[in-house]
Amino acid sequence: MSILQTLSQFSEQDAVALSVKRLMQYKLAHKLIPLSPKRTPQAKLAGSYISKMKGRGMEFDEARHYQPGDDIRAIDWRVTARTGKTHTKIFREERERPVFIATDISATMQFGTQLQLKSVLAGHLASVLAWSAKARGDRVGGLAFNSLAHREIKPKNQDRAILHLLTAISELQQSQPLHIDSAENPLLNATKRLRRLAKPGSLVCIISDFQHLNDEVKQHLRQLTQHCEVRIFGVTDPLETAQQDSSIPILVTDGNEQALRTMKPASQGARYIDIQMSLAKMGMNQQWLCASIPLVTQLTKGLKPLTMSQIQTNLQAAQSVGKK
Repeated sequence: MSILQTLSQFSEQDAVALSVKRLMQYKLAHKLIPLSPKRTPQAKLAGSYISKMKGRGMEFDEARHYQPGDDIRAIDWRVTARTGKTHTKIFREERERPVFIATDISATMQFGTQLQLKSVLAGHLASVLAWSAKARGDRVGGLAFNSLAHREIKPKNQDRAILHLLTAISELQQSQPLHIDSAENPLLNATKRLRRLAKPGSLVCIISDFQHLNDEVKQHLRQLTQHCEVRIFGVTDPLETAQQDSSIPILVTDGNEQALRTMKPASQGARYIDIQMSLAKMGMNQQWLCASIPLVTQLTKGLKPLTMSQIQTNLQAAQSVGKK
């Protein structure tokens, strides 16, 4: 069985709870998401990895014979003593791109009607993004947050940094309570922290259902885009985006208790269209995934940025449903 087939299969436990062991398997599927820079970074030190320029940088390149004019502080005394001829160290400038993966696993993400919870899909996506960035030579870090807590992972070009990130996501996903104060806005707190954490030239990937998108969050996102490349990865459930005007009863459970609730899909669908429209007007690169389909299936088909014309088409469809 191939790794993609393995990742497409879900047990009952896999559908509702993240595990580090399963997330680590996505290391073999890192090619499913390309993370090439979409535009020229504005920051001087945020180029595409290692510069061709040679100078006093962080990365040792080679030792060669000393030439008149070389900095004597760069003399490699060990090689000089071994060979009997003066050698100098040559450095190349490091140009790794920091990648921040912000993963929302708050209360609204603990919802799923078919294959998996939205938070489970978010965790799987974060893993693919992390391994993809690592494979390109980027430094990977992130921010995992639920409704009550957050974990910050400093960007490093090490597997250990990714392990710390995936562990944080798994632990916060499983510790997220279902009953929270509705006044809390975890997305607002996260975007505030991202402005402090993400240095100019970074790539910032935000995974969320964006149910807490408001004017303050938009302002922080705009300020992030001034110095960083920001990519939006939205997560939805089919019931939330269904174009159905009538209310339907659904049986919900938290694993221990059950309750019958009434939901009107059309109102939820309109909310998501508003979110997508707001992000599009800000010029955000946004790609949306559905929790009813395995992540590898969606990535194999190729994720394409959502365009304004597609959003307007969805809006017209939603309005026609509302008029019936």
